[in-house]
Amino acid sequence: MTLALAPLGLLYGAAVRARLRLYRSGILKTERAGAPVISVGNITTGGTGKTPLVEWVARSVAREGLRACVLTRGYGRADESRRVVVSDGERVLAGVEESGDEPRLLAERLKGAASVVCDRDRVGAARWARENLGAQVFVLDDGFQHLRIARDLDIVTVDATAPWGGGHLLPRGRLREPRAGLARAGCVVVTRADLSEDLDALRAEIERLTEGRALVVSSRVRVSRLRLLGGGGAKIEGGAKVEDEGDAEGQSVASSLQASASSLQASASSHQVSALTGRRVAAFCAIGNPRAFFGQLRREGFELCYERAFTDHHLYGETDVAQVAREAEGRGARALLTTAKDAVKLGGREFALPCYVVETELEFEDEGGLLSLVREVLKR
Repeated sequence: MTLALAPLGLLYGAAVRARLRLYRSGILKTERAGAPVISVGNITTGGTGKTPLVEWVARSVAREGLRACVLTRGYGRADESRRVVVSDGERVLAGVEESGDEPRLLAERLKGAASVVCDRDRVGAARWARENLGAQVFVLDDGFQHLRIARDLDIVTVDATAPWGGGHLLPRGRLREPRAGLARAGCVVVTRADLSEDLDALRAEIERLTEGRALVVSSRVRVSRLRLLGGGGAKIEGGAKVEDEGDAEGQSVASSLQASASSLQASASSHQVSALTGRRVAAFCAIGNPRAFFGQLRREGFELCYERAFTDHHLYGETDVAQVAREAEGRGARALLTTAKDAVKLGGREFALPCYVVETELEFEDEGGLLSLVREVLKR
């Protein structure tokens, strides 16, 4: 099947190169947004850890005292032709079906720090946000191939576990454009760097492709806490259980799990969540790279007896929820684990098992260098 798709890959590659030439020649116009633009994107499809980096950039802008606005297309939303203001920076204004899961997640996590607007026309959305939301800096989500809007910094994520998407362009492989396109990047963030088989070789390849002009930063994801879905029950973090308002049953389940498990362990050199060690658990998600999520849970010490991966951006129905819980219970699972991206689509759903959201954080090898690049953009 892969070889059968090779001719389509050649056609796709020809179209991508032609489009790049049209922009370089000026036949297709690049437009300014009227404010600094920092793009976060990738050159492959699938989950590369882009969304947490978008959040980090937006928060960094906010800490500099500027009003940030995340511009995103909003894949998987009900009507991608509409402009949707997901957040005005203080309030979440759109549901997940209107906005899509990733914009909704960003809106929730960035309350008080950045607004979020979905629009295929990122230039038009930027101008609207400047006038109506007072946006001073734009963070372009999934913007590396969105060449119509001019950017002041291109940050590209490369997944260390599958950096080049099988080495072939779509649809044969997962490359959105030839690897040489990395030459446009001002910074490359290697995600899941701790899982690379040869990080030095990967960095050398990236430096060659960027012709040494881009900052290369390694990063890893760590599990920071477990949060009982719905906000009630217990947050398991830092070796202690922090009680929230919630139903007594949820509190009891969380207490039982905590009492029977080893404590959370955290040190400067390693972070491992093992609060459910000794209990069989199940995990499910609808993200671009489900294997990375399941693999990370195993590395963190969870005993997974059941896994279920839905297609990326899948909207859960009652049947999905019931089936996951039923099959997980049948395998002996005592709790469910899912991602923060999935949690925004599960509000109000009732599970037969306690369901925990796995909250994660990005850790950078050179956070200071990345922050310096962002600050340079903000001074322009």
